[in-house]
Amino acid sequence: MSTATIALRDEVIRLDQTESREARRARLSSGGLMAGIGLVLLVLAFRTKGEARYALSGYFDAVQLPTFSLPGLPTVLVCGLITLAVGAGFLGGRLNPRLRAGAATLAGIAVMLGLVTWAASGVGLPFQISNQLAGTIALATPLVLGTLGGVLCENSGVVNVAIEGQFLVAAFTAATVGSVTKSIPMALVAAVIAGVLMAAMLAVFAIRYIVDQVVLGVVLNLFASGLTGFIFDQLVQPNSSQLNSAPIMQAIPIPLLSSIPLLGPVLFNQTILVYLAILSVFLVAFLLYRTRWGLRVRSVGEHPEAADTVGISVRAVRWQAVLLGGVFAGLGGAFFTIGSTGAFNKDITVGNGFIALAALIMGRWHPVRAALMAVFFGFVTQLATQLQSLSTPMPSQFLLMLPYIATVIAVAGLIGRSRGPAADGVPYTK
Repeated sequence: MSTATIALRDEVIRLDQTESREARRARLSSGGLMAGIGLVLLVLAFRTKGEARYALSGYFDAVQLPTFSLPGLPTVLVCGLITLAVGAGFLGGRLNPRLRAGAATLAGIAVMLGLVTWAASGVGLPFQISNQLAGTIALATPLVLGTLGGVLCENSGVVNVAIEGQFLVAAFTAATVGSVTKSIPMALVAAVIAGVLMAAMLAVFAIRYIVDQVVLGVVLNLFASGLTGFIFDQLVQPNSSQLNSAPIMQAIPIPLLSSIPLLGPVLFNQTILVYLAILSVFLVAFLLYRTRWGLRVRSVGEHPEAADTVGISVRAVRWQAVLLGGVFAGLGGAFFTIGSTGAFNKDITVGNGFIALAALIMGRWHPVRAALMAVFFGFVTQLATQLQSLSTPMPSQFLLMLPYIATVIAVAGLIGRSRGPAADGVPYTK
C-alpha cells in the first residue's frame, strides 16, 4: 500500500456547517442587541449606589421568608459583563448553535436582574418578589388564553386581529350574566358562547365571503367596542346594582402545594381561570402536534391546495379551528370581569387583545412559545408597577414601553425572521 493512500486514510475529514444568510443576520443582530444592552448596564453600574433589597414574602404572608440584599455596583457590573460576553459570542460566531438558546436565556436573566438591581439600589423599601410573581400571573392569564385562540386561528390560515373584540364582548357578557344569575359557572359559559359567536362572525366573513382578514379584524374590534359601549350606557349603567355586580372568582388552593413558601401561593392558590390557562397551553400544543386533527389544521394553514387534494375540507377545518379559538378568547375575556373586578367598564380590556396578538407573533405561532411571551408581557407590566411604588430613578413609562419595543424588534426580524404559516391570511377558493 502506498504512503499516499495511508495518509489519505489517516486524514481527518471535517464538514463545516454552512450558515444561511437569514441565520447569519439573526445571529449578528441578536449579538449586537445584547452587546448594546450589556454596555448600557456597564454604564449604569458606575451610577449605582447602595444595596438592592429583595423580599421573598409579602407584608401579609403567613410565612415570612428572609429578605436578602445584593450589592448594587458589583451585581449590575457582573450582569453587564455576562450580557456583553454573550453578545460578543453571538457576533463572533463562537457559540455552538445548540448553546445559543441557553446563552440568550442567561443574558435575558442578567438583563432583568441588572436593571432591577440598579433601580432598587439605595431605596428604603425592598423589592417584593412574591408580589412581582403574583402580579405577573394575574396579568398574563388573559393574554395566554387570547394568544392560544390566535394560535389556533392562524395555524389554520385565518388571521385573527379580532382578539380584542372577543375579549371585550366576553367580558361584558360574563359581567351581565354573572350579575343576573349570581353564578360563576353560568357567567363562564356565557363568556365562552360570546367568544364563539365573535369567532363565528370572523369565520363567516373571512372563510365564506373572503373579506380581507386584517381589515375584518379591525372592523370586528370597532363593532365590539361600539356594541358593548352602547348597551352599557343605555342599559347596564343605569341599573348597575342588578346588571353590573357580578360575583368574583375565589382562589382555589391545591392541598399541600399551596403551602410551599413563595411559589405555593403564587402558583397553587389561584382561580379556576389561571389553572385553565396553564392546562390550555399543553392542551393546544397536544392538539396541534400530537393529533390527526392538528396535522390537518397545520396542513390547511401551510398548503391548503395540497390538503384539499387528499380529501381534507379546508373550509371545515378552518371553521373548527376558529371556533375553538373563540372558546379560549371567551375565557380570557371573562377574566377582566368575574376574574378580577366583578364589574364591566367601557373598553375594560384596554388593548390586551393586541398585546396577545403581539405575543403570538413573538412566539412564532407556537402555543408554548407564545404563552411564554404572554408571561413576559405580564412580567414587564407588573415590574413597572413595582418599581413605580419604590420611587426608583427608572421612569415607569419607559418600562411599559419595553414589551412593545421587544415586539417591534421581533416583528421586524431583528432577532430572526418571524414567519407565520404560509397560507396565513390567504383565502382558499376551489
